[in-house]
Amino acid sequence: MSFCYLDNSATTQVSQAAAQKALELMVKNFGNPSSLHSFGFEAEKELDSARASIAELINAKENEVFFTSGGTEANNLALMGAAEALKRRGKRIVTTAIEHSSVKDSAKHLESLGFEVIYIKPKDKNGFDIKDFEDAIDENTILVSVMMANNETGLMPPVSKIPAIIKRKGSPALFHIDAVQALGKEAVNVSFLKCDLMSISSHKIHGPKGVGALYIRKGVRILPRTFGGKQENSIRPGTEALPLIGAFGVAAKEVDVFKNYEKISALNTYLRQKLSRFDDIIINSPEDATPYILNFSAKGIRSETMLHHLASHNVYVSSGSACSKGGKSHVLEALGLEDDIADSAIRVSFSKNSTTEDADMLLDALMLGLNTLQRKR
Repeated sequence: MSFCYLDNSATTQVSQAAAQKALELMVKNFGNPSSLHSFGFEAEKELDSARASIAELINAKENEVFFTSGGTEANNLALMGAAEALKRRGKRIVTTAIEHSSVKDSAKHLESLGFEVIYIKPKDKNGFDIKDFEDAIDENTILVSVMMANNETGLMPPVSKIPAIIKRKGSPALFHIDAVQALGKEAVNVSFLKCDLMSISSHKIHGPKGVGALYIRKGVRILPRTFGGKQENSIRPGTEALPLIGAFGVAAKEVDVFKNYEKISALNTYLRQKLSRFDDIIINSPEDATPYILNFSAKGIRSETMLHHLASHNVYVSSGSACSKGGKSHVLEALGLEDDIADSAIRVSFSKNSTTEDADMLLDALMLGLNTLQRKR
């Protein structure tokens, strides 16, 4: 039975090579990287190799990559660890109103501890006004956290312009980028972006779930959130999940950003053009969004209704972030979408495996849904 999987922002299919590496590290080279014997030494070599591959992908040094259980933990560690380390220098944190819930909820928790958090809203669904960042960042700002690509619409905030603002304002702020949805899709280069911290995740680039990493620029100090071991230089102690980490390293080596970008850009354009012919479709993603995500609304049909219809035809997409589990989208609300448009939103997200045939299968099922599903009143 053929199916169309276009929910790659939720998770990607693990590549064969990554899966094989995970299996190898579970049943063959299964030692603990901290053990002082040959099995441990071989496991440590695998750990170092994976770290090197991931560091190379983001243009970092190997000792700047710290493994976590995923993007959510990396984001929590970045925000909580930075705030705790710098709290004597200020209390202001600047972020945006469209961040992933792991950043948003961490920021809300920091507010409860007495920090002042500024949530910058986009001017509209097409992006931000850089002046809002200039007005928000001051000499009391200790952390700026902004995602590189939004997980629901693909909108790309102006992350490359923020380091200059921090410097110009004489701010002690660390700059954190959530690059979970950008890794493997956009050119993610920590040197070019001039960030101090960056969160990334394996399962968005055809690696396994349960592993991610936090880049911490050499010389930057954040405080750990867990304790009990010397692993990951005590930043994230505990025995490393080597099978997952090894597979993450393999997936990182398989990334070809520029080759895939051209293909996915053409696919995004194809689907946009086809969708624009439907009178009842509104496209919510800006033109300059990452091409890997295309968000649209089918007017009058609730997202849940359309999702069930599409799934019944073996077409798998989502209504937004998988972490929200169908809850109302704070992202679409912050972008200023009217309630009826937000309630009808569908997120299509591509991967290197996506094809024109997938887009056509989606379009056929969508057309049927528009003609047969009951409209909300």
